[in-house]
Formats: sequence, structure tokens, C-alpha cells
Amino acid sequence: MSNRLKVTPNDLSAFWMPFTANRQFKQTPRMLVAAKDMHYTASDGRQIMDGTAGLWCVNAGHCRPKITEAIQQQAAELDYAPAFQMGHPIVFELANRLVDIAPKGMDHVFFTNSGSESVETALKMAIAYHRVKGEGSRTRLIGRERGYHGVNFGGISVGGIVSNRKMFGTLLTGVDHMPHTHFPDKNAFSRGVPEHGADVASELERIVALHDASTIAAVIVEPVAGSTGVILPPKGYLQKLRDICTKHGILLIFDEVITGFGRLGAPFAADYFGVIPDIMTTAKGVSNGVIPMGAVFVKREIHDAFMTGPEHLIEFMHGYTYSGNPIACAAALATLDTYKEEGLLTRGEELAPYWEDALHSLKGEPNVIDIRNIGLVGAIELAPIAGEPTKRAFSAFLKAFERGLLIRTTGDIIALSPPLIITKGQINELVDHVREVLRAVD
Repeated sequence: MSNRLKVTPNDLSAFWMPFTANRQFKQTPRMLVAAKDMHYTASDGRQIMDGTAGLWCVNAGHCRPKITEAIQQQAAELDYAPAFQMGHPIVFELANRLVDIAPKGMDHVFFTNSGSESVETALKMAIAYHRVKGEGSRTRLIGRERGYHGVNFGGISVGGIVSNRKMFGTLLTGVDHMPHTHFPDKNAFSRGVPEHGADVASELERIVALHDASTIAAVIVEPVAGSTGVILPPKGYLQKLRDICTKHGILLIFDEVITGFGRLGAPFAADYFGVIPDIMTTAKGVSNGVIPMGAVFVKREIHDAFMTGPEHLIEFMHGYTYSGNPIACAAALATLDTYKEEGLLTRGEELAPYWEDALHSLKGEPNVIDIRNIGLVGAIELAPIAGEPTKRAFSAFLKAFERGLLIRTTGDIIALSPPLIITKGQINELVDHVREVLRAVD
């Protein structure tokens, strides 16, 4: 580690930090300077257990040798190649490898650089698909309350987190929202997928009746809503959405930016729930979070609908300068190798029961009003401080860091999503840290 990384820079003002309480941070900085496997190293030399896989993305753990070496070798061989009208071999290899592990029928991949870009791509694909099929009136998009689909205008329009939307005007027109699936009065402290609430899927039928199916292009949902606080789909809910969309010719988009690449104990949530969407957005785990990358999976019939007309014309007028960047592709291929060699895409299934028991042992701790879990994801919901929403969870975040644990908070919810390499002993350690934090927070 270079000496310059061991100290806090003497001026923090220039960097406007994302999704951060900038003034609070810059008064008491929390600097990470190195990482390995399950831990970060803080600037003061302390080891910080990573309870969130970075930001839901470092599924294989930190600084894995195969990924590091692949990046180094690729940077020395081919650093960048134009993404428009040109190609390079490993982007095609990566697409093939991804299709091999994708849910059945998802045969094509379009590369992006983030989850937000994957969502924008999917929404544009959906609208354009109906147009090329001769149904240009299908332009309406349906999201869900409390949904998170990135931070671009399309994503926050179909998203349903108020704080992410309220500052930015009227957003996209022609968007409607289904109700969320969080029912703490019936499902509090459920273990895994909750029993109650699948009937709210029928609200989609009401929305279709209101707008008419001929105007609706797509429905987009997270199979498990992560960033809003780990809200799980009730049993049968996703299948009902699939059936309604199929009935009315509406495309179903799964936002798997968080749930993709082993988080639930299966390669994708579509596999876990046995429900196949028409389009699937991914990012984060595709490259282990090492280099920005996203991938949008589509069914063959969607791709093929565009492949008409003169062959010299661009079929889909969309893309990014860094779509399928060579170094990102190298990182992603090495990530897939690591997942395969260590069985990480399904390891969560083995650990899920132990993880579940450990998390639910926190029931009865101070201010805990709900615990939710699925795969290697967990949420501990805290009673808010009267008149000061989010403050209790943020205090827990700060105390956790002091005690050597990185957690994620959203509202008054602690969200946990450790790297898939976590051991049972480390699960015990993580939960014990959280227990101490809960007892220390007012």
C-alpha cells in the first residue's frame, strides 16, 4: 500500500460525494484504503468486516487474484476498442458465457456500465420493441412503489422511492406505479418469502383497465427490492405479475442488479423464483464491482424483432462509449471463472438457513421491529426516533464502523448482503457486531 493512501487528504472539499451526508462525513471521514476477501482496511489500520459486499456488488470478495491478474493482462494488451461498428473477441466470449448461465430463453446480452444504464437500456428496448412490432402506442411504463431502478431519469420515473424523485421535476410522463409488497402487520419476522400479500399483484389488472393494455409497454420490478430495505415478494406474487403481463402482451422486466449473480443462492432471482421475465437488467456482480459494467439480457424474440430492414442500417439506436469495454470484459470473465471454481452462484443456498437463524436471533433486541431474509440478504428494521426518521439507523451505521463492521442503511433499516465467500464463523461475528450495535444505539 502506498504511503499516500494511509493518510486522509488535507482537503476534502472538492469531491461532492454521492448519496452521502457530505458535511457530516467531512467532519469525521471514514476512509478505506485497502481490501482483501471479507475485509476492508481503514486509514487508521483497523480491519472492517464487509457486511454489504461493498454496495451489493463484491460477491466474490475483495481483491481476488484471478480478477486482478486478468485486468492487468488486458490493460497491457488492449486497453480500449470502439464499441460502435467495431468489436473485440472477449466481449463476444463474455456474452456467450453470460447466456450460458442465464435463465432459459434469454439468449442475447447488451452491455452497459451500471445498473442505472441497464435500466435505461431496458426501458428503451421495451418501447422500441413494440414500435418495431407495429404497436407504437405501447409507450407507458409501470413501476412499483418503493422500487429502486437507478438514478437516471427513466429509472427514477419508474422507481418509487420518494427522496430519489422529489427534487427532479415531473420526470417521464406516462408512468404509473403498482403498490409495494411490504406488509409488516401480517409478515413481520417472516423467515424467507412471506405468506401474505400476493393478491396485490391484481392491482396491475386495475392499472391495465385504467390505461388499456394497448398503451402499456412494460412492467419493471425488482424481484427482491433491495435498496428500499429488502422487501420480499409474497409467495406467488411474481408469477401473478408474469401471468398478467403475458395475458396483455406487456413485457416484464426484472431488475436483477442486486439479486443477480448468486445473491439468493441461485444464479438469478428468475431461477430462484422460477419466473422468467422478458428482459433482465444486471450490473454489480457481473464484474464483482471491480470495474463498472452492466448487462441487459433479452429473450430471442425481442432481439430478433429488431433484425429487419437493410443490413447496413443500425437496428437499435442506443449504446455507450464504454459498452463492453475490454478491461471490464476481462474482469467479468475472471469473475465468472471465480464464481464457477468456488461454486459461489449457488453457495448462498447452502448458507441461507444458517444466515436466517443468525439474523432472527436478533429478534427482541432494542428497537428491532422486523427482520427479513432471503438467500444471503437480510434486513433489520428499527423503530424510528419520533420526529427524526433515519437517525437511529444512521447512528447504528456509525457505531458499526467504529466496531469494525460495514453495514448499509436505508431509512431506519439496516441492510446486510455480505460477500458470498462468508463462512459460518464470520456470519456469527457479523451478527454479534450488529447485536452490540443495537444495544448501544439509543
